[in-house]
Amino acid sequence: MGVIEKVEAAHLKEGRPDLRPGDTVEVLVRVIEGDKERQQKFVGDVINVRGAGMRKTFTLRKISEGVGVERTFPLHGPAIAEIKVTKHSKVRRAKLYYLRGKTGKKARLTEQRTQGESTPK
Repeated sequence: MGVIEKVEAAHLKEGRPDLRPGDTVEVLVRVIEGDKERQQKFVGDVINVRGAGMRKTFTLRKISEGVGVERTFPLHGPAIAEIKVTKHSKVRRAKLYYLRGKTGKKARLTEQRTQGESTPK
């Protein structure tokens, strides 16, 4: 392990989930307004994960009032209070940029089934 990796290892946040493209994620972001601090929720689909270590980032996309909004977060950044993965979707791409051109039902991702799950009759 090199010097840079040792310095970065001290700053990595514990308890961050392993994110993959297609996951639906709820991120609580710390917002500081004047002398007050609050947490703002950003819920969207992961369309991009890049980097490693301290430089790992992920991009979320959501539709807000009919307009697509994308936001890139550093995984180990101090502005992120909490990350919850609400759903894993089945995707066959590493980058889901094609969702930018889709709207409505065409932009939906199918939920990934777990091993023991069966279909109801």
